[in-house]
Amino acid sequence: MRNRETSGESPNNRGPRRLTRLRVFASVHDRRKGFLVAGGAIFPCALGRSGIGTTKREGDGRTPRTALPLRSVFFREDRLARPRTLLPLRRITARDAWCDDASDRRYNRLIDRPPGEAEERLMRDDHLYDVIVELGWNDRPVIRGQGSAIFWHLARPGFTPTAGCVAVEGHVFAKVLPRLARHCALLVR
Repeated sequence: MRNRETSGESPNNRGPRRLTRLRVFASVHDRRKGFLVAGGAIFPCALGRSGIGTTKREGDGRTPRTALPLRSVFFREDRLARPRTLLPLRRITARDAWCDDASDRRYNRLIDRPPGEAEERLMRDDHLYDVIVELGWNDRPVIRGQGSAIFWHLARPGFTPTAGCVAVEGHVFAKVLPRLARHCALLVR
């Protein structure tokens, strides 16, 4: 008998089973790289430049060790097709930015800013933010200085470290996003 978790079948055999959790763990060889586990599939990923940590501060380069709810998906409509997902979905515009200024009352929130006025622009020249999954870190409630803009996004070539996010190759989003349940979490261990 096959395990339903790895077979991808729902208990009633009416189609694929939705994933309610993804897992991330660091490589034993390089703490800045790791693996994302989605059902029975394992994909390489990049982690923060300081690896995974139990404490998090703005700018420390750590990927937080915790369960991170998947809040929503942002995507570049000019670069890729609309992702298939049950998560809330939003197109990235030129005015979209994420506030990483701990002194701002809008800290760790999506903000509307004219191009060039924010540090964490969502519309980037590189392709790292062509698709972004907003992870629920330091957002309910927001505590200033405890980290902002923790995303699951596209990786650089060679899986070079992130500023604290989890990053994967583009094909991973195409395979995993359609399988996610509406209420899914990324468990970073």
